[in-house]
Amino acid sequence: MVRSSGSRARNGLIIPGGESTVIGRLADYNKALKAVKEQIYDGVPVLGTCAGLVMLAKKVYDRVVGEVKQPILGVMDIVVERNAFGRQRESFEADLDIPSLGEKTFRGIFIRAPAIRETGPEVKHLCKLNEVIVAAQQHNMIGVAFHPELTDDTRLHQYFIEKIMEKENRLKQ
Repeated sequence: MVRSSGSRARNGLIIPGGESTVIGRLADYNKALKAVKEQIYDGVPVLGTCAGLVMLAKKVYDRVVGEVKQPILGVMDIVVERNAFGRQRESFEADLDIPSLGEKTFRGIFIRAPAIRETGPEVKHLCKLNEVIVAAQQHNMIGVAFHPELTDDTRLHQYFIEKIMEKENRLKQ
């Protein structure tokens, strides 16, 4: 959970990259999936990066093996394809146009990256790469297929913090 200093805590959750199957199995084993899902349904802002995007999806499959039966949160109305751009050796960087972050491009670092193949009606597409959705938002959930933490550009994290602040401001009213 992200906490700020001050009289009221501002909370948000970042689900990082890594190996989504391991993340899901550990979270399921520790009963964290249910607790995290409840927090998300309660409106806690969440940012899922790479494997975190996979964890948020309602449906997941792998480019090579097809259907996967891994534990996921299943809270964001998206279908995600794991390893959509290839395996480790096909990792790459690309300049992305993300209007929500301003006019300057954002350097996306894609490592065994997933892709968003389908979205529900309440999902906003934040960014595409060659017509493939690589960033999306649904209410309090933001999911990206790349690793923003590996760049010096903090705009995506600032955008996420703004969502946390907006939630706190709504709670104060």
